[in-house]
Amino acid sequence: MTPRLRKLALTAHVTSSVGWLGAVISFLALAVVGLTSQDSQLVQAAYVVMEVTGWFVIVPLSIASLLTGLVQSLGTEWGLFRHYWVVMKLLLTILATVVLLAHMQPIGDIADAASTSTLSASELHGPRLQLLADAGAAVVVLFVATTLAVYKPKGLTRYGRRKQQRRGRLSQS
Repeated sequence: MTPRLRKLALTAHVTSSVGWLGAVISFLALAVVGLTSQDSQLVQAAYVVMEVTGWFVIVPLSIASLLTGLVQSLGTEWGLFRHYWVVMKLLLTILATVVLLAHMQPIGDIADAASTSTLSASELHGPRLQLLADAGAAVVVLFVATTLAVYKPKGLTRYGRRKQQRRGRLSQS
């Protein structure tokens, strides 16, 4: 990629990735409110907003982060399978996106229940607690991925070492 295109791709990736993390933190705050508030209207609103935020903010940002990350890795010297931190970040992003998509149905179920009636403190307590735990785990996973991107721990994969050795041989000849 040209330097200009690389910077554009990097900007898109950082924006979508950090936006995803921020949106999940907001989702976590709504999950806390939904689980702990005694105000039934606030609880209703929290779960309805969680579903909307999930489908229209978190899911698109997760997919954008995954796609822009692929573009970044394939279009720069980091490569997709050369460095362990890139591979780990890719796996975390794929895992987080798949888990998010799988959990959108339960989020919708709770939002539907909240919008059709008032949820008592004991109603759907297990699934509501699960939303809180899942959001907390997602924050940790996304924070780990962000940390990997910032610190870029050393360590080449076998593929990366072979590529580096090949490049070394070509520059010597």
